[in-house]
Amino acid sequence: MSADSASPGPASTDQTGAATPAATGRRSRRLVRVLWAAGIAVVVLGAPTAAFGIAGSFGTTHGTKVPNAPQSSIKYQASGSSAFRFHAAAGKSLPATTGDYDAYVAAAGGYEVLQVDVSTGAILNTYSADSPEGVAATTDNSQVFIAETGQYDVIPVDVATGKEGTPIEVGAYPQDVAVSPDGATVYATLTGGDTGPGGSDQVAVINAATDAVAGDITVGAGPRQVAFSPDGARAYVTTENGVDVIDTAASRVIASVSIPRGAQGLAVSPNGASVYVTSPSTNQLVVISAASNRVVADFPAGAEPYAVAVTPDGSTAYVTDMNSDSVAAISTATGHTAATITVGELPGSIAVTPDGSQVWVGSILDGDITVISPASNMVVGTISGAAGVAPPPANTATLDGAPLGIAFAKA
Repeated sequence: MSADSASPGPASTDQTGAATPAATGRRSRRLVRVLWAAGIAVVVLGAPTAAFGIAGSFGTTHGTKVPNAPQSSIKYQASGSSAFRFHAAAGKSLPATTGDYDAYVAAAGGYEVLQVDVSTGAILNTYSADSPEGVAATTDNSQVFIAETGQYDVIPVDVATGKEGTPIEVGAYPQDVAVSPDGATVYATLTGGDTGPGGSDQVAVINAATDAVAGDITVGAGPRQVAFSPDGARAYVTTENGVDVIDTAASRVIASVSIPRGAQGLAVSPNGASVYVTSPSTNQLVVISAASNRVVADFPAGAEPYAVAVTPDGSTAYVTDMNSDSVAAISTATGHTAATITVGELPGSIAVTPDGSQVWVGSILDGDITVISPASNMVVGTISGAAGVAPPPANTATLDGAPLGIAFAKA
């Protein structure tokens, strides 16, 4: 299987079959992630984290809150030998949120998902999973669902008790999960062993009340990311051929929007009118009208756009550019890139807090999360691991987790 068709994960984004000189080094690293994302590198390489220069974990024990931590030195303290900090950039501090939020970080390299108190920086809990790439929470934050990408399961979590339920067997290598707005249904994209012919073309449908599979929906080859419309009537899935539109009441695809050479990242505007999709091979952010299920615009989005998130007011789409280690802040009204923000190496995940005060960017190779202030479109700091409390460069350890999924929910 080729590097360009092996997986719908981050490694499969360059689908042209040829690397530019600037991208050649990156492609070799992504090939490792292709195998790992498909659950193969665990067997072939024996130590998938080492392939990224990543070793260790976020920590495997419950954390404790660090009271009254100053914003320039918010400490992520796990109950053990590991410590995690928000390292502020020069003259910057973590933007205050207008609500109390939890963040869920799928740390594929750490084999777990962290539940983090966004306002205090405390690790509230950790949940074990084999190479998790996707995580989603219900709007009331009562349940969390983890795509256990290295296995055949989605893991349900009861947030009140902090306990994982019995894994829900959905099919080979679920990459992403999304919860419907009413919290009743969970969709999980199944990557299978490959993204091309012979690979998966299924989205598993889970009943959140019973934590059981209620059925499957056939979509295009290589389903990758999935997102619901705000009213829950539609769900959108990126595939090797573009975007499939699902009627959630009928549990079937009602439209397929072609995007040449495939689609990857996905975000729906807060008003449900637009769907934003990254096309890594064409270096574009594609805009689909939800009313017509047609492409209505495409904007330049760097050298290899991968993940995308939209601000709560719908004004800005933040797009990670894997080949330039940056994030583009793109105006959804004009398509103009208002800012290009340097972040960590190989940014593969991104999310905006529900109040729009912070943007979190997960960097696969660094293992860190870069925090951006949308108010200034500047980096305000980095969430990273450290053995002690000194700021960088004295502490150079990373989170060691390859954060491939980030989700927020009101606590």
